[in-house]
Amino acid sequence: MYPEELVKPMREDLTKIGFAELKTASDVETALAKEGTTLVVVNSVCGCAAANARPGARISLQNAKTPNHLVTVFAGMETDAVDAARAKMVPFPPSSPSMALFKDGELVHMLERHHIEGRSAELIAENLKGAYNEYC
Repeated sequence: MYPEELVKPMREDLTKIGFAELKTASDVETALAKEGTTLVVVNSVCGCAAANARPGARISLQNAKTPNHLVTVFAGMETDAVDAARAKMVPFPPSSPSMALFKDGELVHMLERHHIEGRSAELIAENLKGAYNEYC
């Protein structure tokens, strides 16, 4: 686990724009059982999370259609919550950062680390907006 003071600003990048933090496996189960669409961001301390993933998630919300629910888990911190979220993302292997869109509890769109690393925040946002337009 990382020191909380290190990850606090990284958490706030998402919570200040409306993402709810999921800290337990039960939180994940409850969040993904909700009707409608849910974007799950697996947050991370890595540079591609800071430069690409979190800004991409933020920019993606500037769209006519957006998910009903925004949630996040933090890799390297709340292990049970991260493991529960990743279990819902099968068949995709665990990666962080990553983003998954669920509709009525079913995975409908996935961005793995290799879709995020080396891509601009704007390109990530466009990918997510396409998924929102299709599923939200």
